[in-house]
Amino acid sequence: MIRAAITPVIRQRRRNVFVASFATSTAACLAAPRFFRSNEHATCSPSAFNGGQVPGSTSLSLPSNFLDDVEQCCSLILPTMEALLRAARLVAAAAVIAADYKAYFLRRKHPDSLFSQVYCWAFLCKNEDDQNHNMHQLEDTIDQLERDLERAQHDYVDPKSSSENKQTLSNGSADDQDAAYQSTSSLSEQTLAKRQHKEAMLEIANQLATAQEELSTIVRDKRNNDGNSTDDIHQRNADRLLQLCRSNGGVYIKVGQHLANLDLLLPEDYTFFTFDDAPVSSYQDVCKVVKEELGSSPDELFSEFSHEPLASASLAQVHVGHCRETNKKLAIKVQHKGLRETSKGDLLAMSTVVNVAEKIFEEKFTLGWICEELTPQLPKELDFTNEGQNSEAASAHLSSTGLDVVVPRVLWDFTSDRVLTMEFEEGFRATDIENIEKAGICKREVATLISSVFNAQIFGHGFVHCDPHEANVLLREHPFKKGKPQIVLVDHGLYKSLDGDFQEEYARLWKGIVMANIPEIKLACEKLGVHKMYPLLSSMLTSRPFDEVVERSVTRSLDASPAGNGDKAVIRGYAQRYITEIIDMLDIVPRQMLLIFKMNDCLRHLDMALGSPANNLVVAGRYASKRVFQSDQQKHQQFGVLSLLQSWLSYVHVLIRINSYELFSFFDYKARLSLSQ
Repeated sequence: MIRAAITPVIRQRRRNVFVASFATSTAACLAAPRFFRSNEHATCSPSAFNGGQVPGSTSLSLPSNFLDDVEQCCSLILPTMEALLRAARLVAAAAVIAADYKAYFLRRKHPDSLFSQVYCWAFLCKNEDDQNHNMHQLEDTIDQLERDLERAQHDYVDPKSSSENKQTLSNGSADDQDAAYQSTSSLSEQTLAKRQHKEAMLEIANQLATAQEELSTIVRDKRNNDGNSTDDIHQRNADRLLQLCRSNGGVYIKVGQHLANLDLLLPEDYTFFTFDDAPVSSYQDVCKVVKEELGSSPDELFSEFSHEPLASASLAQVHVGHCRETNKKLAIKVQHKGLRETSKGDLLAMSTVVNVAEKIFEEKFTLGWICEELTPQLPKELDFTNEGQNSEAASAHLSSTGLDVVVPRVLWDFTSDRVLTMEFEEGFRATDIENIEKAGICKREVATLISSVFNAQIFGHGFVHCDPHEANVLLREHPFKKGKPQIVLVDHGLYKSLDGDFQEEYARLWKGIVMANIPEIKLACEKLGVHKMYPLLSSMLTSRPFDEVVERSVTRSLDASPAGNGDKAVIRGYAQRYITEIIDMLDIVPRQMLLIFKMNDCLRHLDMALGSPANNLVVAGRYASKRVFQSDQQKHQQFGVLSLLQSWLSYVHVLIRINSYELFSFFDYKARLSLSQ
């Protein structure tokens, strides 16, 4: 028993001795060349290592900066070793997840093999009760419905190759098939067939959404009853990935947050990542960072400073304090100690593992672009002075829009590269449905306000907050407008400045999408460098099939409302079907478009969490058309009054259609609300 108790202590001491010895010897080796260059004729004396000379002797003098060099080397080596430890955890977790998925695919391919039986014995629940039986039946049903949805989407998007036409159009070239299709069916027949394909697709999507919800309920119940159920392949590996992100912290949590927003590309289990309990830095580390940055401890700088953080995130944690002079409540954001030094190594490790995973899984795993996107942006997010400047610029622009949004004011006397001090603004997460209903705020107004804020940034000032996940978009009841929402926008580390030409063409693209003007969409996409894949780019921006734009070009409708409970299943099906083309698209579009895609992912995630109560297509169209009109005004001034009048009429036409649609939607929403009550 004694041996068992002291063995871990001995091992820990050995490990500490090894780390200390390695750090000291490496530091000495790095410092030695300078030491001996400056003391070529010196003789070694033990007293030299007391930091001075032997009294009365001039045989050896130690360079004054020797101890500083040793301390600097040690301070670099320890973070490097910590980064290597995190990389080792990453490699181990990636290997286990990859092996688990490979085994899962083999089991599905050969269900009766000995390997499949061993896999079931190792991972699946041994006691097949009714709940487990229902869960496995639902998994099979979902697999079948996903295949059915893929076929239905293919028939809807390309009716010429649907099952009923394949037999008659199996021979001949594409042009011959096109001609045959046009000749064998009139316009009315094509329209009827299109509607039938869409209804069939939506019916399957709703069935799939219902089955997925039932499966999620069973899995949640099992986890509550069993503590940690491991029957589901995606849930099992999502838990592993979540544990890795929480253990490693920092950059890993940042990537995990981004993955949680990719709910159209990843299995649903990966999108329930919550990082409310992200790793917390100790109070001693917080005090050390504050003193290094501001020159004094928190207790000396502020009249009050909470020892426990209000919230902890990937890069920093927020403490509540009070100003000594004004006694105002403050939010003090302190960067996690050592993060700045190890972030580059963490990104390198993740990029390497992701590249290897892409080679193993080929087209099934294509997320390397996330690391490519984060690498140049992370240093900016780690500079809190830059974040403070971003927040002031955003505040100045948003205050000019008249929108009900607040950006906390920065206190520059208490701000540096790793510490950001702001006035405290109350608020709860914009996806907190319980608090929204308690405050008596309309979800439709919340969704419209959120969409308006970010579209105003894109098409207005061009200085865009690119990380609007749910923890950064806070909400509260407006202090002067009862029952109306007000947004508190925080975390301004990741911004993108859009150049004027990009803004203009991006606005023309959105105006074309809203008005279902296909030639205008095609022209704007060509200006952005996208030619043949313009339908795909439009679909990526709206998360809707391009065929709906074609339908609206005939019906002249602005209605792009969701397709009930199956809407998410439909969008996910399209995203997964065209994943290869989407990745190819990311290599073609302008680089500033990548962060716009990231922002769209976050906004779509927020909108779905609110139940998609607003038509964001219309909100974007209002701001995009205004930007186009302003650009046309500047261009057409030299062409005279007629050109200006033409631009104004085009803008007014868009506004009339949008306002008419919103008025009709408002009364329809009120009518449905009264019926539900």
